[in-house]
Amino acid sequence: MAVIKSVEIMSVAKIMVLFGIVWGLVWGCLFALFGVSSGFGKSIPDVEIFSQVSIVIFPIIFGIMALIIGAIAALLYNAFASKIGCIEIELGIK
Repeated sequence: MAVIKSVEIMSVAKIMVLFGIVWGLVWGCLFALFGVSSGFGKSIPDVEIFSQVSIVIFPIIFGIMALIIGAIAALLYNAFASKIGCIEIELGIK
């Protein structure tokens, strides 16, 4: 069994940023699709502008939030692992 005693805070945060960007892009595309389809044929320019901008804004916001959450989670893991115990994993290497 291998034991993860601590994790590098910035390495966890960087991976979380990538997850956040991808998740933000998915939600941005969904908002854009919904905004364009709901504003179609109506004179609601703000909905169409927001839906198009959401493809860029959502990945940025989600990436920043994921960076903060990833850093906090890594900090908490390092603090808890020293007190409670570490995660044990079994690697298939022989």
